[in-house]
Amino acid sequence: MDDIGSSNTPNNKWKMPLFVFFKDARLVFKLDALSREILGIALPSALAVAADPIASLIDTAFIGHLGPVELAAAGVSIALFNQASRIFIFPLVSITTSFVAEEDTIQRLNTEAVENNLTEKCKAKLSEVMHEDYMHQDIEKGTPKEIMEVPKESMAGSDTNDLVVKSYSSSVTSGTKLKDKVGNKKRHIASATTALIFGTILGLLQAAILIFGAKPLLAAMGVKHDSPMLQPAEKYLRLRSFGAPAVLLSLAMQGIFRGFKDTTTPLYVIVTGYAFNVALDPILIFKLKLGLRGAAFSHVLSQYMMAFTLMLILMKKVHLLPPSIKDLQIFRFLKNGGLLLARVVAVTFCMTFAASLAARLGSIPMAAFQPLLQIWLASSLLADGLAVAVQAILACSFTEKDYNKTTAAATRTLQMSFVLGVGLSLAVGVGLYFGAGIFSKNIDVLHLIQIGVPFVAATQPLNSLAFVFDGVNYGASDFAYSAYSLVMVSIVSIATEYFLYKKKQFIGIWIALSIYMVLRMLAGVWRMGTGTGPWRYLRGHTMP
Repeated sequence: MDDIGSSNTPNNKWKMPLFVFFKDARLVFKLDALSREILGIALPSALAVAADPIASLIDTAFIGHLGPVELAAAGVSIALFNQASRIFIFPLVSITTSFVAEEDTIQRLNTEAVENNLTEKCKAKLSEVMHEDYMHQDIEKGTPKEIMEVPKESMAGSDTNDLVVKSYSSSVTSGTKLKDKVGNKKRHIASATTALIFGTILGLLQAAILIFGAKPLLAAMGVKHDSPMLQPAEKYLRLRSFGAPAVLLSLAMQGIFRGFKDTTTPLYVIVTGYAFNVALDPILIFKLKLGLRGAAFSHVLSQYMMAFTLMLILMKKVHLLPPSIKDLQIFRFLKNGGLLLARVVAVTFCMTFAASLAARLGSIPMAAFQPLLQIWLASSLLADGLAVAVQAILACSFTEKDYNKTTAAATRTLQMSFVLGVGLSLAVGVGLYFGAGIFSKNIDVLHLIQIGVPFVAATQPLNSLAFVFDGVNYGASDFAYSAYSLVMVSIVSIATEYFLYKKKQFIGIWIALSIYMVLRMLAGVWRMGTGTGPWRYLRGHTMP
């Protein structure tokens, strides 16, 4: 790596850790080895994340031809399904990526240690045998005394020494082949098995909740018992919920592949699966005249196709049956998954509360708020790729105790995210200024959208940094801090939202959301910038 040593000694340079964020900032646009590693993981991951909303948009276009009632019914059902999935998925995928990366790195280090030990022993044995053979040959020539006085070091250039070198080179070549063979053989990654178990259980649980609780859940979403949307929404939600186990399993397996720093394989499978979904839509919806049920069937079939394909590929890489039950680390998954679940609930409630406040202002403010919120959060699709990359890299580097690389990878990715945020800020500002009309033709709605544009555009760098700081915390296995800090930030933000809503109404909600993202970003800056928790080596403290 270009600018990174592999020393395991903590970096003591940063007496004030806050300045570490500016480390090697001039290299942010340089495509060196570190940048290539980050982008090699980030770009396929971002494309995979973007595939789902694109496919959903095409689904929506097909459903829209069925009529406004069907479109509204599918919309509310999809929103409910996605919200339930997010609560289950986010903790599972995040902890799976870190645990698999750590376990895979430990196994690789153990394999390398064994190989290095065998190579050193082989080298010593070859030298000893060749030296004895050299003396034996010259003793037969009648010069034992002189040979006995020749040290091993003086044998350079002799034919016998060439033989030693060749023999040693052969052993190194054999060791390299052995290493390649070990790298290609199936691995015992107990965390992968644990993730699949939890994915299956959570998927079945989600399916049961949505199937049997469809009516009350839709009522909570505002679909009343006399609404024409209720019956089609209920049918669509129940049919689509049969795909929940496949969705959870697919995402758990994506977390496993991310732990291996492989985001390309899931991308190919996801794109193929959603292409299959889009191809099935017109056949099932219109040709077979299944209507809304056809849209649900096509989605469920594509999800099971993706899950089955990823499982077949994974089975070639990993032994899915662990050596023993103890290796599953079930309680570790439950502990850290519970922490991240609390975090997801807090963040989700904060966003939902803001939307509910906008809805209380009436249909016009809500019509302006919803597209602004979606665009405001869209940066997560791109920043999430960087977050995945830094999580996988840090999980491996912390396990290796390569603190030079942990510092370099974290700072470089954060710098990239800031540059990304600035670019998004310009794109969003210009795009909304000239393109707000695609969301509505109502003058009042457009006026409110124009009021919200500065907040949506200006906070893009903050959003990108906040999302990538999540990946930094997960890569350092700092799940507790990530959960507790975001719960505190959400509590403060919810109170701020309500206060500013009362004072400033629509604009007050956006001021509060901007404050929320500032606090969320500062929570990430605080941990690493103060050199606490897993980052205390930045202040020269010895790490365990």
